[in-house]
Amino acid sequence: MPDRAPQPVDRQLPTDEARDLISLVRDIAQREIAPKAAEEEDAGHFPRDLFALLSDSGLLGLPYDAEYGGGDQPYEVYLQVLEELAAARLTVGLGVSVHTLACYAPAAHGTKEQQVEHLPAMLGGGLLGGYCLSEPSSGSDAASLRTKAVRDGDDWVITGTKAWITHGGIADFYTVMARTGEEGPRGITAFLVPGDAAGLSAAAPEKKMGLKGSPTAQIHLDGVRVPDARRIGDEGQGFAIALSALDSGRLGIAACAIGLAQAALDEAVAYATGRRQFGRPIADFQGLRFMLADMATQIEAGRALYLAAARLRDAGRPFAKQAAMAKLHCTDAAMRVTTDAVQILGGYGYTADFPAERYMREAKVLQIVEGTNQIQRMVIARHLAGPETR
Repeated sequence: MPDRAPQPVDRQLPTDEARDLISLVRDIAQREIAPKAAEEEDAGHFPRDLFALLSDSGLLGLPYDAEYGGGDQPYEVYLQVLEELAAARLTVGLGVSVHTLACYAPAAHGTKEQQVEHLPAMLGGGLLGGYCLSEPSSGSDAASLRTKAVRDGDDWVITGTKAWITHGGIADFYTVMARTGEEGPRGITAFLVPGDAAGLSAAAPEKKMGLKGSPTAQIHLDGVRVPDARRIGDEGQGFAIALSALDSGRLGIAACAIGLAQAALDEAVAYATGRRQFGRPIADFQGLRFMLADMATQIEAGRALYLAAARLRDAGRPFAKQAAMAKLHCTDAAMRVTTDAVQILGGYGYTADFPAERYMREAKVLQIVEGTNQIQRMVIARHLAGPETR
């Protein structure tokens, strides 16, 4: 079969700087990320060296202030960078999205002193972050979390277990939500916890069906002592900070989903135009042509949806509903597109010799993380019809 190279996505970017940035990302993706993706995912290898390269290239703090080492890029540009990275390897795109999520609390709600002290290393100093909200018994119902932080002089002592933590056990810092007061959302406070803090440990990584190169693990906090200077925001403000962070994080997941779907479409087109049956390329058959057309349409619609939400965010306008819509549509689309890609490749699609089966396995988790798609539907409905009556 001939090697049909995919054409780069034709992007609408606001500045020449943004276009140069996308060119840089594509070069890194083609040279450093994509060639090792299949082998390292199969081996369960996390590419920490790549994250060091991304940090050195200024790609781990793109939507944050240049004053603290960020890239001062609008969200519509940052998300398209994520899409390019995820198309090359989802472990990398998702990892950058989670790191950006972990940086949100100090960047958006930290004091000036906290930002000066912590952000330069977090945004451009080679550090990698994790975000600790979920627990074994509180996933979708995040406000019921049980991890506690008790005041002891000028310190807080944190005890509990966090679950499903991306970069669990390898992160240099964690944004941790813990209960400091009453039950429910008003009793939760945010803390910035060093990854090497005494009393902090990680369980063995979860054994997952996909994203094997991205470690996901429980984090145990056994009397972890954190100074009050590492409390982010006011006491009791943590849940509001967490939800605000997730609105932006869901856009990151949406962009990663579209990147993964684009990679699957590119693979399907290359195979369908090269594979011959009955004397002609299988792409000549209407059944497959229509599948490819539907896949491309779902991708373009998802890209337009996440970019529309990002532009609202960049303009300082409410975007929570649109973020939920983008996360819902883009991740559902990624699941459909990757499944169809396997079908187009036929028996080859079910083998590890081609990346389509990996894309399909990876797509599933995007419908779950940072709020399941059932939760996204609840969020959207609340914006339309108000909160549920009880």
